[in-house]
Amino acid sequence: MDYTSTLTDTEVKCLEYAVYNNKNWIQETAINRAEKAKQEILAKNIAHCNANSIAIAVGEEAQVTQAYTLGVVKTFKEVSDAL
Repeated sequence: MDYTSTLTDTEVKCLEYAVYNNKNWIQETAINRAEKAKQEILAKNIAHCNANSIAIAVGEEAQVTQAYTLGVVKTFKEVSDAL
């Protein structure tokens, strides 16, 4: 999935001061955060499935989908909107 982000000239200059390659840094930051979230989702899904004698889906992608399908996790937006 492609995302577009717009930075001001000043923000670009500041980011260039801090990192070697703006685009790569932004992409790697998103990938790393997604990986951390995936590990949290997998742990919650495994715990839920084991506690409720539910067969765990095969493969990480299937397990993430299973966690959402079973209601083990919700999107951040869903949680925030419910407050």
